[in-house]
Amino acid sequence: MVILLTGFSSGLPLALTGATLQAWMSDAQVNLTVIGVFALATTPYSLKFLWAPLMDHYIPPFLGRRRGWMLICQVALAITIALFAFCDPGHSLGTIAFLAFAVAFFSASQDVAIDAFRTETLLPEELGAGAGIQTLGYRIAMIVSGAGALAMADHLPWKVVYLVMAGAMSIGILATLFASEPKEVRLPKSLAEAFVLPLKEFWMRKGAGEVLLFLFLYKIDAVMANALTTPFLLELGFSKTDIAAVVKTFGIAATIVGVLIGGAWMASLGLRRALWVFGIAQGVSNLTFLLLAHMGKSYPVMMASVAIENICSGMGTAAYTAFMMSLCDRRFTATQFALLTSLMALSRAATSAPTGFLAQHLGWEIFFLISTLIAIPGLAMLSRFKHWQLQIKPGN
Repeated sequence: MVILLTGFSSGLPLALTGATLQAWMSDAQVNLTVIGVFALATTPYSLKFLWAPLMDHYIPPFLGRRRGWMLICQVALAITIALFAFCDPGHSLGTIAFLAFAVAFFSASQDVAIDAFRTETLLPEELGAGAGIQTLGYRIAMIVSGAGALAMADHLPWKVVYLVMAGAMSIGILATLFASEPKEVRLPKSLAEAFVLPLKEFWMRKGAGEVLLFLFLYKIDAVMANALTTPFLLELGFSKTDIAAVVKTFGIAATIVGVLIGGAWMASLGLRRALWVFGIAQGVSNLTFLLLAHMGKSYPVMMASVAIENICSGMGTAAYTAFMMSLCDRRFTATQFALLTSLMALSRAATSAPTGFLAQHLGWEIFFLISTLIAIPGLAMLSRFKHWQLQIKPGN
């Protein structure tokens, strides 16, 4: 339950500085160019590894190293989200920009603390289920602060919407207060150690480079297939309403189902076999979009494609997240997990960038065939998994 509720707390702020804030600014007739620039406010999510060592080294005077930082970030988030209610995008863009950056900073910091808490709390055999439950909470929060907030804004002032979202942070605060602090381990002796030792410890492991390359490649097929889903479906003739109903709602539900299935199934499969099985399913599922591209506009095929691809991708996410958690040395969990998730973000950006060029020049069928075949290098690297497990064993 704690993992579920802290997952909710982790996912709630994202849309409030993204799509939901964009909708509010659009209602206030803010220039479209300015709205686009606000995407820079989410920069802290990509840079959280820079201050993660501080959260490994310093211990707040209450609740312990992990829960103390979680509570600080959650209270700060509740306050900064509530402050939006006292602003008007039409007249105080500078203040809103500052608050958006502050929310993103505290949200990224909360993610650092929650990821470390989850990694240190779960037993090895619980990593898959924990990853699934955390993603469930995260996705529910995205629906609440995204679709839920937009629906509320049709009936209530935007200021009230943001006050309600600030109040929803109390869910994570209560979970943090009632949780148990993970068992303490030997801490870095100095701040310099907190910055240097996590990197040194990881790179001194045999096969560290292979692991990083695998993390870069494993989800690349799913990222490539999802990068252009909306323009692909629009080109086939589906309406924006169709896409909102199937991709943005039904698709999120399918992803939740996938991570729950993956998390539960991993208990019997084990991490290595789960990465194999879910990775193959994740890659092959892209062929459903190839079928849709070949057949043209077909509602049954579209729904089946979205369902299959999201379920399989969700299963892959559960295994992928569990694998990252298994790599973290408990002395530096916050820093190492933040570094690994930053690599994941880099992989997503690098993969998404050329997708438009490929689709435009090769056509949709070849594009989705490539998105399936590109899964092979990552899967091939799993033949080295036993070497990683023997040589790269997280410290205690």
